[in-house]
Amino acid sequence: MAREGVSAPQCPEGRLQGDHEVRAMGLLTFMILPLLVLGISGVIYIYREVVRLMSRSAVKNKVVVITDAVSGLGKECSRVFHSAGARLVLCGKTWEKLEALHDALISVADPSVTFTPKLVLLDISDVSNIEAVGKEIQDCYGCVDVLINNASMKTKGPAHSVTLELDKKIMDANYFGPITLIKTLLPHMISRRTGQIVLVNNIQGKLGVPFRAAYAASKHAIQGFFDCLRAEVEEFDVFVSTVSPTFIRSYHVQPEPGNWEASIWKFFFRKLSYGVHPVEVADEVLRTVSRRKQEVFMANPVPKAALYVRTFLPELFFAVVATGVKEKHFVEEEK
Repeated sequence: MAREGVSAPQCPEGRLQGDHEVRAMGLLTFMILPLLVLGISGVIYIYREVVRLMSRSAVKNKVVVITDAVSGLGKECSRVFHSAGARLVLCGKTWEKLEALHDALISVADPSVTFTPKLVLLDISDVSNIEAVGKEIQDCYGCVDVLINNASMKTKGPAHSVTLELDKKIMDANYFGPITLIKTLLPHMISRRTGQIVLVNNIQGKLGVPFRAAYAASKHAIQGFFDCLRAEVEEFDVFVSTVSPTFIRSYHVQPEPGNWEASIWKFFFRKLSYGVHPVEVADEVLRTVSRRKQEVFMANPVPKAALYVRTFLPELFFAVVATGVKEKHFVEEEK
């Protein structure tokens, strides 16, 4: 008998059996994990394909108006909505570019499931002419189901050096122009009790960035307008949506690595500089329209965290921003 408090030694057969069980469990785990990952990936892929097909079917035969359709994002939105069977009204400032986009779309489309896009000249900054153009847009199909406000104008520089004339031009292009077009088309949506108005905005509609005062002010203004409009037209079954990426980068240009030093400011703007590709934004606009989302913010975690800091710790946020401005001035003086 084993003494009290001292365990009896295990027999060799028991230890061998335990080793086999451990090895079997390890082998089973090694085989299951890849299958589990593969299964989850398959489910995610199927889910995305179902959502994509549902998004496309939701806009089939709908009259969709896209402003600044000849821009990078405008072209991608035109592509995804055209291939989904929407009846497009493409707006832009240059007729030649509109015709080129028209030809590019119909050259790759199946005419049995798509409609030939209609083209309308529109300079969104020419506020005095927008009401007449809005009526022309309305007459294309007799109604508008979806209006995608994509046009925008940018500027950069210290607030005191930007002329008041340029400030007004930015506000015309980014605020007064879009809301004038909306006010022209909205009454018809209300009378029909159906429609959706989409704004492609920017992170600067919620977060001011130094040296972009005029642009940020215009984006804050249009964001506020859409937030108010959303509540006002809900009873008429008109949906209002905003899609706000950090910024939309070009097709082929990648962010330059630069000489980023170890500061919070530069870390933030390094993250902010990695914009969203036009294809990603266009796909999200299609999902937003089909699912009638109210607000979408497309950004990596750093800008999202900055929004929370701006809301809950404003003094810290302002201090970081002010430090960044001082660093910029210091670098410029040393050059």
